[in-house]
Amino acid sequence: MKGKEVMDTQNISLLEGRQKQVYEKTAGAPEGDIACEKTSLSGSVSQRACVFCGSRVVLYPVADAIHIVHGPIGCAAYTWDIRGAVSSGPELHRLSFSSDLQEMDVIYGGEKKLYKSLIELIDQYQPKAAFIYSTCIIGLIGDDIDAVCKKVAKEKGIPVLPVHSEGFKGTKKDGYKAACNALMKLIGEGSTDDISKYSINILGEFNLAGEAWIIREYYEKMGIQVVATMTGDGRIDDIRRSHGASLNVVQCSGSMTTLAKEMEEKYGIPYIRVSYFGFEDMSKSLYDVAEHFPDRPDIMEKAKEIVRDEIRQYYPEMQKFKAALTGKKAAIYVGGAFKTFSLIKALRTVGMSVVLAGSQTGNKQDYKNLKEMCDEGTVIVDDSNPVELSKFILEKEADLLIGGVKERPIAFKLGVAFCDHNHERKIPLAGFIGMYYFAKEVYESVMSPVWQFAPRKGGAK
Repeated sequence: MKGKEVMDTQNISLLEGRQKQVYEKTAGAPEGDIACEKTSLSGSVSQRACVFCGSRVVLYPVADAIHIVHGPIGCAAYTWDIRGAVSSGPELHRLSFSSDLQEMDVIYGGEKKLYKSLIELIDQYQPKAAFIYSTCIIGLIGDDIDAVCKKVAKEKGIPVLPVHSEGFKGTKKDGYKAACNALMKLIGEGSTDDISKYSINILGEFNLAGEAWIIREYYEKMGIQVVATMTGDGRIDDIRRSHGASLNVVQCSGSMTTLAKEMEEKYGIPYIRVSYFGFEDMSKSLYDVAEHFPDRPDIMEKAKEIVRDEIRQYYPEMQKFKAALTGKKAAIYVGGAFKTFSLIKALRTVGMSVVLAGSQTGNKQDYKNLKEMCDEGTVIVDDSNPVELSKFILEKEADLLIGGVKERPIAFKLGVAFCDHNHERKIPLAGFIGMYYFAKEVYESVMSPVWQFAPRKGGAK
């Protein structure tokens, strides 16, 4: 058709080896688990990030520590702005430091350069701790960063923590584990004298656009003490005494379940999985915490009051959005599968259906749950790539793609609205107010008049 580029999606086939990682929920579809928790297929141009990126995503929001990338300067591109976590106090996490290894350092080793860098930075900034991230080149040349960290910690009297995050060791999920291992070296070192029986740690909440502050306020209104948030607006001293809390509340299950399990095993702290996105899941996250303290019925009553007041405030506007968006279709591709569950529920709140649902780090149970909650005809994908996403978005005639920074160009090139639900955003999407902001953004994106000038490349109107 003249003036319109049409993509023949029927002739786009899945790469050999990827077929079992894609499933379409139809009446005749065979049963069985979706293949997942495996390394990305070579040549598939996976949307996943590396181990190093995964570790930085988790640890970088700790605001009173210095974060040093041991490796070439290019790896230091993963800075504060990659994970837009904000702080209520110190902002050392906004500074990106690198040992800046050069050719001769690679040949002769970079341990001396790392040592000098650490001494200089600790003297200048007086941090509460230092995290040292090893990159791919360090894994190749064999620098003993553990020995350097141990030496500097002894000389300076602060925790200096190696983060074994060589990018080639696995996937982003392995970086989460490396970060959790580093955090476990801090936990248990602080005093728990002033910690209440009615206390929690919030795990996997990174304070993007101030979301941790919203969540913390809800719990504190209920009468719950928040000991530590790991790691949004995080403080080293709070992390060191987090073993005194009565419950761990895990928001980003992909990144922090490992830490929750280790704390349960070592300190006997139980954990629950929650989501702070959408009215339904936000309410449940308050009720689930209240149920953990049955001897204080006033906590549950306060939770109900918060839910009632918040929904009453935003419900009228939500109905306006729903009237316009009912019948529209959305595609979801995000990092963790648990986030996908919440997005499906939230989109149903505004009348939208989901035609594509996928994640980078989901496990078999996640995808089993996803199958159960998705509508007939929904495509479910694990560790997808741009070609696959384009194919399914066009075939299913999605009106909206929800993803992260790497998915944004896909949507715009296809002439489809986009909603950022990843690390770079500046608008909070957690909590009741976050659901309102999300619905408003979806409404403004999907209903924008710009799409009349940017028809879809697949030929749909």
